[in-house]
Amino acid sequence: MGDFYFERDCRTPYSECYTILEDEQPVGRVDIHFTPTVVHSTLCVVESVTQEGIQELIEAIDDELVDSIGVSREEFIVHIFQGREAGVYSDTGFGGNGTGAEPVQ
Repeated sequence: MGDFYFERDCRTPYSECYTILEDEQPVGRVDIHFTPTVVHSTLCVVESVTQEGIQELIEAIDDELVDSIGVSREEFIVHIFQGREAGVYSDTGFGGNGTGAEPVQ
């Protein structure tokens, strides 16, 4: 696998979301949520990422994103989903009644 790197999409006081890139191509997304004792993550990757690549990503997320924040934790939990992206939707295209979601291009 090539080198993975992360681009932050958003941050709140208790969470962060990143797009995962490999060779400048998006290969996944990780959402990280911080509680006082546990860090919960959801890792979504495309079908082409191998089990070895998933393990590399978990280690990189732990080292580069979780540990670098300096949050003390008792446990790091990662939920993994693998498949293909079906789209990204935004409510900016919604009509006045909240209907009509538009895919983001």
